[in-house]
Amino acid sequence: MLKDNYECFDVTISDKVAHIVLSRPEAMNSMNKAFWNDLPQIIQAIDRGALARVIVISSQGKHFTAGMDLSIFAGDDLTSAEQHDQYINADVFRNNLKRIQHSFNVIEEARMPVLVACQGGVIGGGIDMICAGDIRWCTSDAFFCVQETNIAMTADVGTFPRLQRYVSESWVKQMAYTGERVPAEKAKEIGLVNDVFESHDQMLTHVMAIASEIAKKSPLAVTGCKTLINYGRDHSTSDTLDYIGVWNAGMLAESHMQEAFTASMEKREAVFPELGKTRDTAF
Repeated sequence: MLKDNYECFDVTISDKVAHIVLSRPEAMNSMNKAFWNDLPQIIQAIDRGALARVIVISSQGKHFTAGMDLSIFAGDDLTSAEQHDQYINADVFRNNLKRIQHSFNVIEEARMPVLVACQGGVIGGGIDMICAGDIRWCTSDAFFCVQETNIAMTADVGTFPRLQRYVSESWVKQMAYTGERVPAEKAKEIGLVNDVFESHDQMLTHVMAIASEIAKKSPLAVTGCKTLINYGRDHSTSDTLDYIGVWNAGMLAESHMQEAFTASMEKREAVFPELGKTRDTAF
């Protein structure tokens, strides 16, 4: 269930589109503890409750996000202060890190598409975040940076398995090894974003129009597209074609198709059933 307010986000739902806005511009939308805890709760509440057909993520202020808030590195957030054995600490670190990774995994796992609109800096964890989404756009002042290298870290929340799905391995390596800033036009050239816009307003108008168009389609067909595209990315063509056959054998909805045909002939918007709600717990 969505809360009335969040420390790092503004959340609205209108016309079947959920809009999640990073709302700490005074802190460059850096990712503090509340960010990591609340984001998966928001995404999963929308997904499990079938509250929207599309999710849009954007942010307020000059920068999309400065990445991980430095406060995260203080205290015992990743490694238990009570342990002194390096191997025990390593195990604790790994398992705590998996919880952080989960905060972005839920974006990829959501049944509905997640669209991301970026401006200014998309730094460090921002790369991890946007690459978990389905489609990305940016403004002309945007830049993308694997910042972890610049602070003597190896990116560990999703950059490497996801970034190379959208850009070539050579570009992933150049961005990672150098920690350089990739400007907006280069990001479009290498395939990280679909389009570049001169202003934040122009970008959001475009992204919301795309979201609105997706929201008009059959939710079951759209979630099928997302599921099968993601499956095909990680499996052979043969395996994917077989899975597509299995999917359509069980979920090719003739009544939904008939509604789409009829609505088109009658020049009206089709009316489709929403995705079903799923449980928050196993039982």
